[in-house]
Amino acid sequence: MFHEVFDRLGVRTVRWINYSCPSTFVALTTVMVFPAKDTGSAPQRPYNAAPCHSSSRETMQIYPEVDAFLLCATPDSWVQAALQNLDILLIDHANNEKKAAGAAFQFMFQYNDKFDLLAKMSRLAREELRHFEQVIGIIKKRGIPMANISSARYAGSLRKLVRNHNPYRLTDALIVGAIVEARSCERFAALVPHLDADLSKFYASLLKSEARHFQDYLKLAYLYGDEADVDAKIEEIRLAERELIESPDEDFRFHSGVPAL
Repeated sequence: MFHEVFDRLGVRTVRWINYSCPSTFVALTTVMVFPAKDTGSAPQRPYNAAPCHSSSRETMQIYPEVDAFLLCATPDSWVQAALQNLDILLIDHANNEKKAAGAAFQFMFQYNDKFDLLAKMSRLAREELRHFEQVIGIIKKRGIPMANISSARYAGSLRKLVRNHNPYRLTDALIVGAIVEARSCERFAALVPHLDADLSKFYASLLKSEARHFQDYLKLAYLYGDEADVDAKIEEIRLAERELIESPDEDFRFHSGVPAL
């Protein structure tokens, strides 16, 4: 399991098993969390994860829980392909921000009886739309013509693992959301050292919100699901995500795999 919770004399002992690379759990951290007033909000799940691989990217060191959660790093060949296809990168990034906002709205309409989800998704949708506006502003400023491009196989392949009946449909979809946000954060960090000053600054500015979105999705999955089931589903989807990232893709996209030769 990812954690064990014990209530003793009003003090909650939370034992966190850190994510490791590629798929085993090795480090165990214990923290004491004193009970706070119950406000009905989603429980906070602190992260004490150690990175699953060493990274020279200083930006990623700020969010080790993201680096540790994912089972692989973005291949260097993808970074090189991104630098050669900045127009496609930006257009696909804009599309992804728009889709992320749409996904948040969909959660809100489908589960309008879940107050914690409504609050988190409302904020997330606003932020994703703001990011969309920023990206299309960059595209316009750089004189890149907008074009219709196909979606990557990435998100669609992950969604195929979502079960079609609740409560599992909800928790599985939240897990997929967490993984997509984690990978987006990791990819922004991978790109930052290689981009021009303006684009590098912009992508670095997105890291904090992407990491928070990842955490929010994961917290909600545990709030509305059975812990053991969520743990197992996380592992299943993380393994599928690694396969998508490390296998060849014919078309370059923001979430594509290794560029095919």
